[in-house]
Parts: sequence; C-alpha cells; structure tokens
Amino acid sequence: MSVVDTGKSRGFDNKLHALDALHVHSMLKNISLLLTPDALHALASMGHGDDVAIVDANFPAASMAGKGGARLVQLAGANATQALKAVLQVLPLDDFVPEAAWTMQVVGDADAVPGPVAEFAVALQQAGEAPAGTLERFAFYQRAQLAFVILQTGESRKYGNILLRKGVIASDAP
Repeated sequence: MSVVDTGKSRGFDNKLHALDALHVHSMLKNISLLLTPDALHALASMGHGDDVAIVDANFPAASMAGKGGARLVQLAGANATQALKAVLQVLPLDDFVPEAAWTMQVVGDADAVPGPVAEFAVALQQAGEAPAGTLERFAFYQRAQLAFVILQTGESRKYGNILLRKGVIASDAP
C-alpha cells in the first residue's frame, strides 16, 4: 500500500510545496521521469547477476512477486519499450554470460516476433547490448518469479515482457 506524503509533517503549509516534494525524482539530471523513486531504489539495490523483469499489464506480477519475494514496482504510465529504454540508461547488463536479456515466446509459435519484442530488439541494439534470448512462457514465469524486482508497466499489447540480468559497473582505476 502506498502512502501519499502531504508534506505537512515536514513543514509544508500549502499544496504546491507538497506536490513539489512528491516529484523530487524529476529534479535529477539524465534520469528518465518514467523511473519512479521506488524503481530507482530497486534498480540501485540490485547486485551483479540479479534479474529485473519488465512486464506488461496482463502479466501476473503481484502473484509472481509474492511467490518469489521480488519487489513489485508499478510503472503504469509507461509501455514496456519505454520502460526498457529508461532502465537501459541506468542499468548495465551482464557481459559475463551468453545472454543477459530474455523475452517470452509466443505460445504455439516460438518463432513469432510480436510488436513489443521487435521494439525490445531495437532498444537493446541502440543501447549497445546483445540481442535477447527467448524463453517458453512457463520458463519465463519461473525466471520472473526469481527476479529481484518486477517493473509492471501499463503495456496493453501481448508479450510486452522482458527479463534483464544486471552486470557490473567497474573501474580499473587503482
């Protein structure tokens, strides 16, 4: 359950200041407005090898998060491709494994490429990442259940689901 902070406990006397306090994430440079404070915190809390699931509105996100203990963050104002692009701006993908991204195969036609999946391929390529692998529907569900965080978007198209494995941000400086 979310609680809306009206700002009164922090000395804000009018609604304008309270609204400003609710939108502090928009005051960060080079961070997509689609990434809410909860989403940013979850992504920053992930470690190398943790997975994030970006899923559509039809995905059973609440039950998957409940079964596996994943954090569930709603990004209802974004479609899946927008969310993926925003996440790729801040999250390095794992380059120590053959695949660090996976989409869900179309049931009954594993070779089909739905619209969202085609858009994911372009977004991954534009971000300099390797193409996504594919997983059968229930294999995707199993992996999503083990994700660190599930970002549920407002995507209404079928198969707007992708898993990403976090890599490392490393410095070779002494």
